[in-house]
Amino acid sequence: MSGPTPAETEEQGSSGIPQHFGLIFAGLMTAMLLAALDQTIVSTALPTIVGELHGVNHMAWVTTAYILAATIAMPVYGRLGDLMGRKTLFLGAIAVFIVGSATAGMAQDMTVLIIGRAVQGLGGGGLMITSQAIIADLVPPRQRAKYMAPMGAVFGLASVVGPLLGGWFTDGIGWRWAFWINLPLGALALAVAAFALRLPRRSTRVAIDYVGIALMAAAVTCTVLVADWGGTDYAWTDPLVLGLAAGAVVAWALFLFSQSRAAEPIIPLRLFRNRIFNIATLLGMVVIGVGMFAVIGYMPTYLQMVYGKTATESGLLLIPMVVGIMATALPSGLLISRTGRYKIYPILGTAVVGVTVLLMSTLDTSTSIVVVCGYLFLLGAGVGLIMQNLVLAVQNAFPPSDVGTATSANNFFREIGATLGTAAVGAVFTHRLTDQLADRLSTADAKVVGSTDSLTPTLVHALPDKVQNAVILAYQQALTPVFRYMAPLFALGLVLAFLLPEKKLGGSNGPKMDQGTPGGGNFEPEAGAAAMTRK
Repeated sequence: MSGPTPAETEEQGSSGIPQHFGLIFAGLMTAMLLAALDQTIVSTALPTIVGELHGVNHMAWVTTAYILAATIAMPVYGRLGDLMGRKTLFLGAIAVFIVGSATAGMAQDMTVLIIGRAVQGLGGGGLMITSQAIIADLVPPRQRAKYMAPMGAVFGLASVVGPLLGGWFTDGIGWRWAFWINLPLGALALAVAAFALRLPRRSTRVAIDYVGIALMAAAVTCTVLVADWGGTDYAWTDPLVLGLAAGAVVAWALFLFSQSRAAEPIIPLRLFRNRIFNIATLLGMVVIGVGMFAVIGYMPTYLQMVYGKTATESGLLLIPMVVGIMATALPSGLLISRTGRYKIYPILGTAVVGVTVLLMSTLDTSTSIVVVCGYLFLLGAGVGLIMQNLVLAVQNAFPPSDVGTATSANNFFREIGATLGTAAVGAVFTHRLTDQLADRLSTADAKVVGSTDSLTPTLVHALPDKVQNAVILAYQQALTPVFRYMAPLFALGLVLAFLLPEKKLGGSNGPKMDQGTPGGGNFEPEAGAAAMTRK
């Protein structure tokens, strides 16, 4: 492999950042936003979609297909990007995402829609990972923090804007525009990347770990289906759920074994010999995967059930959380770039999230909506101090030849944590809600309410006052104590944050790799850019 071409070298500014980086960054942010939005944009459109396509029995797969495919794709894009180079993969991911969006937008039945969503996920997983890894390729570690911070804020923004956009399209020009809007924006990101993006070239001859990819796909599929179906579509003791759980254990064991044997493993086991990677990944799973996503998953419904808000209003009431993310992510990114130090921010962020979740466990039916919004702001402020700073710490712990692999593995395990954490919170909440309703409703009232699975905000607020108050109180008592149960988890997160090693961010983007251990070993952060390409 050769180093950067003279043309590429000339395009670098005095800070080591390409002259066209503003344009490149806009393209990367657009791609990241599209991928993040499509995790949530269909949530408010689903009732209309399944009604038109006559597929209520397959409704969950519209969301699950995307998340499942994106999670599986993440490590593949990360590893292949390190081995082959990222520009072609990034362009390919955009193209796949556009094809999936067009397929979903034109779907005339649920089968085609679900296939389109899966194809979207295969592209979306690549967009999320390659965007972050490209930043690592182009920006020195010390300057990287101020660009990674907005990328982290994108996820919080998408969690709120996605459902709002989906509802707006559905009520206006039609739900298909939730997919078709990706075509012009995706084409714009594709054109920007093709024109402006210049990255080091790497070898196209790589040994792809097909066995590892297949085993990882099986493990993730079984894990996600157990989390999605267990306790909802099927009882936890159902043979199907038990079989999937057993399949997950076996597939994960075989996957890890295969990674110790593969020539170019998808998730090299050497990653787990790095303390920064291990602790940052665990911290992300605990605080972001469980803390943020569990709250986001249930607070909108809580606002609708307890406060009588509409779906749109409950989405708008999550905006304080996004404001909180931006209020801390952007300044912390600037401070990290100035000092080269990042450890204090995950510590502060974990403490803030833990305290906020405890405060949310005190919510009751008389709590002012202003107080709820204040708690959501605090939650976002804590997450903003953590989310992308953990990715930054992981990237800084590895040489350029492994930066995509480490980034994708960190995101991959965080997604797994979010899936399992949300499922666990949902299982506890559902169990508590059933018990609370049984305790608070008489036999006659229970018949009026009907099945717990059929409870909707509209139905609840149409009930007689006495029954309505009992259901609202049951819902509140079922959910808010669950936040208190999560306190030990955040205490563990705080311990992990203190244990996170700090490796000062370097001012150059060219670590010098240990010649005896390609792709690993010791390296010096301040070395020259010539080592960026794979030997």
